[in-house]
Amino acid sequence: MALLVKALLRASPWLLALSLAACAVRPPVEPTAPPPAPSPAPSPAPSPAPPPVQPLPTVPQAYPTLKAVSWADLPFWPAEQASAAWPAFLQGCTTLVKRGAWQASCAEAAAMPAPDDATARAFFERHFQPWQATQEDGSVEGLVTGYYEPLLKGDRVRSARARFPLHAVPDDLITVDLAGIYPELKSLRLRGRLVGNKIVPYATRAEIESGQNGFRGRAIAWAEDPVDLFFLQIQGSGRIELPDGSHLRVGYADQNGHPYQSIGRLLVERGELTLDQASMQGIKDWGARNPEKLPELLTANPSYVFFRELPNGLSGPLGALGVPLTSGRSIAVDPRFIPLGAPVVLATTQPNSPEPLNRLVMAQDTGGAIRGGVRADFFFGFGDAAGELAGRMKQRGRMWVLLPKDYPLLSVRR
Repeated sequence: MALLVKALLRASPWLLALSLAACAVRPPVEPTAPPPAPSPAPSPAPSPAPPPVQPLPTVPQAYPTLKAVSWADLPFWPAEQASAAWPAFLQGCTTLVKRGAWQASCAEAAAMPAPDDATARAFFERHFQPWQATQEDGSVEGLVTGYYEPLLKGDRVRSARARFPLHAVPDDLITVDLAGIYPELKSLRLRGRLVGNKIVPYATRAEIESGQNGFRGRAIAWAEDPVDLFFLQIQGSGRIELPDGSHLRVGYADQNGHPYQSIGRLLVERGELTLDQASMQGIKDWGARNPEKLPELLTANPSYVFFRELPNGLSGPLGALGVPLTSGRSIAVDPRFIPLGAPVVLATTQPNSPEPLNRLVMAQDTGGAIRGGVRADFFFGFGDAAGELAGRMKQRGRMWVLLPKDYPLLSVRR
């Protein structure tokens, strides 16, 4: 397999180019030898010993864009209603407790009664070190968007009304996780299909929807509206309301390996919408006015998401961490820069508003469009009201990541 991957990296033009940066470690400065002692003289009164200098925390391994700060640097932390994030933290701990650095805090949290705000803040201060999230250029602000769990009309079988398939993962989709061969490529997965003895790119959205490039789908449900289905793929999870009124819950299973392209940005570039109109609702309204242009617009995004059926008893949709998301307390992040599962102190504003939205949240999900060191997708919950907020959320924000004090460390970051 190693030879195959090396050949792919040399010969396949469709692979992404990778750039790897190493974290510089500053060597300690050796102390100079003290000068010769002067001639004996009366000893002066001893001065009080200076307080011990706390060593600067070091950068977590593989996350060099995080910068160590103190709790006093988190602007609204003393007033944060941290107890409201406690259920989301406990959800994450069902997975994190299996990982060494998280065991102590998760075990203590599981044994505690539900805390008040002061107790919850003290818990996080006792177990965690805050880190300012930065972009690769050192800037501290980034984009905060929103997502939600939509409700679609559909059916388990194709009908005159429900004609647009939600596909399960195809049998011929191959995923190559390079981390086992090249640990430095742990964030890269290759997807394709086998033709002869070669792995070739998998079908694009246009090819999947037209049945070209050898695609053979297996639908788990059928949606009534193609635009709603498109946005379900962007959200990653949702519910299908069946003809009898019951709900079928579906979630992300895999993706075809092609990069996500924003159709909102494309409509702005074409002059069809202004930047402030390029929300989810704005795109839906445009599609209703331009049904003849809609198919071409949707297939301009080559990325395609495959789904799986989820249990209806879950408290929320499953995120990439493998635990149910919590409305208003879960976010999606770029796991190349922020460890999945980490608590995050988020400072942003409400959708299309200067009103602060500052709170402790949990990094429990990822997304194809979530890229960067300061980048978050805020989970607003289920239904139309949550969708209205998510569709308008495009704010600037700052983020502080909370990591266990004994998290694996690498190099000093000043």
